Amino acid sequence: MIESIKNVDRWLLVAANNHHSPLLDKWMVFFSERFVWFPAYLVILIVLAYLYQQRALLLLPLLGASVGLADFISSRFFKPYFARLRPCHDPMLSASLNLANGCGGQFGFLSSHAANSFALVVFLGLILPRRYRVAKVLLLIWAMLVSYSRMYLGAHYPSDVLAGATLGSLLAWLTAELYRRGEARWWPGFSASIGKKIQLR
Repeated sequence: MIESIKNVDRWLLVAANNHHSPLLDKWMVFFSERFVWFPAYLVILIVLAYLYQQRALLLLPLLGASVGLADFISSRFFKPYFARLRPCHDPMLSASLNLANGCGGQFGFLSSHAANSFALVVFLGLILPRRYRVAKVLLLIWAMLVSYSRMYLGAHYPSDVLAGATLGSLLAWLTAELYRRGEARWWPGFSASIGKKIQLR
């Protein structure tokens, strides 16, 4: 059973990696590069600070905790504990892979990129009101592209990505729940309308 799962994992990885082109290589490297997204993260933080105003004093640290914990747990606990080689470091696979962006660290379970991006996206998806559903969909597409890029580049197996997304989503749910409880306790007189402090009757 386990060997069958591993075989499917390898097959999906090779399928994603083999469908490549010079243009697609550039796009996947772009989506996979963390530093490229720092300006976007800054814009998100500024917008959230503007919309939530005083409540941002609670929201932003919890959002940071969600992403920070996802990165710390995936990098410091899962990867050294399971010590699963990345596909690009696997001697049975590496020679046949298209490595458009090098290989990175030795171990790959689980994907920090997937954990971090889903921690951000799921947290915002749970916190933002329904009227921001277009933004939520765009953020989800971004997280999926980041995750897919890790398989395309031969850095992670699909199971690495799935496990990372699961970890990030669980941490996001936990921190979002902490935010909701804190908001209800410290700002009970305000509605959920973002950017406007409207007294409830």
